Amino acid sequence: MGAVHLLSPVAEALRDGRPVVALESSVLAQGLPEPANARAGERMVRAVERTGAVPAIAAVVHGRAQFGLEGDDLARFLARTGVHKAGARDLGVLAARGADGATTVSATLALAAIAGIDVFATGGIGGVHHEPDYDESADLVELSRTSCVVVCAGAKSILDLAATLERLDTLGVAVVGYRCDELPGFFTAHTDLPLPWRLETADAIADAFLAQRALGRPGALLVVQPPPADVALPRDVVDRAVRAAHTQARIRGVRGAGVTPFLLSAIDKETEGRSLNTNLALLEANAALAGAIAGALAARRGARA
Repeated sequence: MGAVHLLSPVAEALRDGRPVVALESSVLAQGLPEPANARAGERMVRAVERTGAVPAIAAVVHGRAQFGLEGDDLARFLARTGVHKAGARDLGVLAARGADGATTVSATLALAAIAGIDVFATGGIGGVHHEPDYDESADLVELSRTSCVVVCAGAKSILDLAATLERLDTLGVAVVGYRCDELPGFFTAHTDLPLPWRLETADAIADAFLAQRALGRPGALLVVQPPPADVALPRDVVDRAVRAAHTQARIRGVRGAGVTPFLLSAIDKETEGRSLNTNLALLEANAALAGAIAGALAARRGARA
């Protein structure tokens, strides 16, 4: 764990065998506009704490990879002051340069593996883009090689969801629906893409993860749940907004790391702010489920000690 610094609440919880939930920081520094990013962070942290687990926001702070982001450091990330978007590939360079990096799914997973944190909550994972067809998120490969429970609302709606699910299958990533039978579409509950497995409780998910790890399987257990029903958007509304956002991105020539935040911002405008409310709610719900799973894992390990 020496390569990753742990702030005291996180370090103490891991030492004592108490549940910990990793959270990414890119959603705060790049994924959501101000001041919604601060509200998202607060809602996720409180949701984890309500389950009795300890929230651990991943970040690279002045070149030091760490779990725990607070005070002036958190304020700087929320203000986006010189903070780079950090995938797993960027961690070494950021460390060498002494720079700040807000961790994406892939980077958070990589750091969680080093720190010994087994549960991670996010909004939506990256995946296979519609265009260009070779554009695929590094999240997928990292999910295939990091043993961790990852809770999300599926892949982001801007992606090719069918291709993403197929790619997860090819990479051997186990995908489990929490009380759902089809892959959620991030802003919407329905995609008509059937899932291989459905589990009903946090205890069942914890058992599946421990069994997967005991078999020596290297990848994550990807747990997907739909956005809360009271804020989930109709599928046709999401599809229409995504098409319009992609059209705007092509016209403006948006490429590379700027594509995802641009598309999400465009969808928010197309839905007159409804998608932002959905995003905040699903982040909170995923954090709460992750906390429950972390608690179930901690209870099982305590019983075996």
